[in-house]
Amino acid sequence: PDVIDQTEKSHLGIIKFPVPVLKSSAEKLKYIREQLYQDDFHDLLVVDFSDLAQSCKTYDDFIQKMTQVPESALKYFGLAICGSKKKVAKLTGSLPLLR
Repeated sequence: PDVIDQTEKSHLGIIKFPVPVLKSSAEKLKYIREQLYQDDFHDLLVVDFSDLAQSCKTYDDFIQKMTQVPESALKYFGLAICGSKKKVAKLTGSLPLLR
């Protein structure tokens, strides 16, 4: 549900469970993203945030440019991973919280 602050301003409700934000190097993000293509992790929901996506002004532009770039050329700035706690922890368990 939406949340109301002390000044009665409404804030869109998001989710009912905590979302840890973890810190990682670019190399580790790349490694994790590569692992997410493996069959063991096919059931996880993954959203990646790349340099290519950041450089596009529209989603149609992003779609077109992605067809011209191999995955190996992408630089990841972040990954959102949702699914089995055990599987997510297998990939991210060694990462510290972002502070």
